[in-house]
Amino acid sequence: MCCGVFPQTTMESPSIDISRYLASERRISWLTCFWARWRLCLSAISTVWRWGSGILIGAALAWLNFRWLKEGLDALTEAATAQAERPKAKVPVGTYFRAVFRYVLIAWPCMLFLSNLHVPVLSMIFGLCSLGAATMAVSVHEILQPADR
Repeated sequence: MCCGVFPQTTMESPSIDISRYLASERRISWLTCFWARWRLCLSAISTVWRWGSGILIGAALAWLNFRWLKEGLDALTEAATAQAERPKAKVPVGTYFRAVFRYVLIAWPCMLFLSNLHVPVLSMIFGLCSLGAATMAVSVHEILQPADR
């Protein structure tokens, strides 16, 4: 008893099954590539190679952005968990670098391809939207078919 009235409790971290979240991450990654291939096939049918290359470039950049975002969040989570007892957790400097470099990764190749290959901007934007479309599809799937059933 603490103070003679209430029992003393300790904070325990609950064990969380993350397999469901990892499966969602894999689905997002897979669907990003799927949407890009689907749009690439549509542009190949219409024989507009610049649109197809723009979609492919945008989707590849979106996929890399997603992978780096995942790695950065995993590093932050691992650092916070490892330093749970410390009053001020230290985050590795590389995590901050990756967070900023993700945006450079998108901006620099876009400018390079726009200026040298004259790829349409809208096609690269469609490719970058593959990640958003995949995330929405996985979210709808999780809502309609929850694992808790």
